[in-house]
Amino acid sequence: MQRRALTLGLLAAPLAAPSVARAQEAWPSRPVRLVVGWPPGGSVDIVARLLQPRLQALLGQPVVVENRAGATGTVGAAEVARAGADGHTWLIAQDSQVITPAIMNLPYDVRRDFAPITLIGRGPLVVTAHSATPWPSFQALMAAARAQPPGRITYATAGVGTMMHVAMVQLCNLAGVELTHVPYRGGAPALADALAGQVPLFVTNAPVGGPHVRSGALRGLGVTTATAWRDLPGVPSFQEQGIAGFEAPTWWAVFAPAGVPAPIRDRMAGLLAQILAEPETRARVEQQGMDVLAVSGEGFANFAAAETERWARVVRANNIRLDG
Repeated sequence: MQRRALTLGLLAAPLAAPSVARAQEAWPSRPVRLVVGWPPGGSVDIVARLLQPRLQALLGQPVVVENRAGATGTVGAAEVARAGADGHTWLIAQDSQVITPAIMNLPYDVRRDFAPITLIGRGPLVVTAHSATPWPSFQALMAAARAQPPGRITYATAGVGTMMHVAMVQLCNLAGVELTHVPYRGGAPALADALAGQVPLFVTNAPVGGPHVRSGALRGLGVTTATAWRDLPGVPSFQEQGIAGFEAPTWWAVFAPAGVPAPIRDRMAGLLAQILAEPETRARVEQQGMDVLAVSGEGFANFAAAETERWARVVRANNIRLDG
């Protein structure tokens, strides 16, 4: 009797967890969404549209990029947090994903409600000035800022809580000046006003600002990597300009709703690694001003946790809030 019960138990055991296996085998069973919490034309949108055609080819299902812009990427993130955990909705995000929890009240918990999938790449931020401004260098800008009432000079970014914003706050602290932040609803609208001369300074990333620095429409005053960046010749890093230890690269990544089964998460991470290793895709990403990293698993999770703690300290020290 005991042997019969054991035999039946062993026969039933493979049926105990069939749902995960079936989910993996069937995935994807319908179109896959890549949600971008930013308007078209910004760096996150650029990354999503670089990945989209290759993911579609490898998955054998339509892959659709959806722009859900607003509130420093959090509108799109909230959409993904609410999505079913079946692997058909993914978030293409940037560094603000781990900064905004310290700045605003969110309808989700980044650590509880999201699973980090792949750190796609990173690159520099660049502080730019309109070509008509009187500051030929970062040193000239700092001298002008010290000679005027605090906050008289303004700078634009893609929004409150972006790396552009908090890194510029830290840079100003280290340089001993005060500038006024002008947040936009994404990199593309901020770029339009920067090119029109509506704002004198624009802090952005290489994919958005690089072409205009190279054309001369915007003047590069410095990059936030430790050394000068390959695609922005003649633009020194802030470390090279005397801001010791200052480094604040921006980054892009893929997240999933936390409940997506591990086999599906692992498969997506594997596909992204495959795509980013392809010479053509890698070259296209690098042409946008990014270094390909393709870090997944524990490596990315540890990186995201460290970035969360690092920038939360800057936010608290400077009392940065959504209205800042």
